Amino acid sequence: MAGCRPDQVFLRNEVAQVRFDVELAITPQDRARGLMFRESLPRQAGMLFVFDPPQPVAFWMKNTLIPLDMIFVDRRGVVTRVHRGAIPGDLTPIDGGDAVFAVLEINAGLAARYGIGPGTQLRHEIFAEGPAIWPC
Repeated sequence: MAGCRPDQVFLRNEVAQVRFDVELAITPQDRARGLMFRESLPRQAGMLFVFDPPQPVAFWMKNTLIPLDMIFVDRRGVVTRVHRGAIPGDLTPIDGGDAVFAVLEINAGLAARYGIGPGTQLRHEIFAEGPAIWPC
């Protein structure tokens, strides 16, 4: 595998290794907007939210029109939590944990399909400052 690219993320575990094409949400404005008002998301696409420094995060589905899986990741690039099948428009907070560095949102059902859960490793250039478990 070649070096990391800002528009791609890789995940690996005992079941699979998979790539998603991603948009980055780094600024507070980008993170607040997220995937709101989108009517579709290509199958192998997603949005990667970055929180530097790591912090407690909670998401909701306000103005989000498509069901999503939310993958919460620590500073090393290790998945700590997965929320499967977030419901469009639901205002219930989805707790990501206390030290979240990144959140990957993908189409609902794909986390289960690829066996993505706690312990899955994520590779992207945002982890270049280390200590990445799967460096570029």
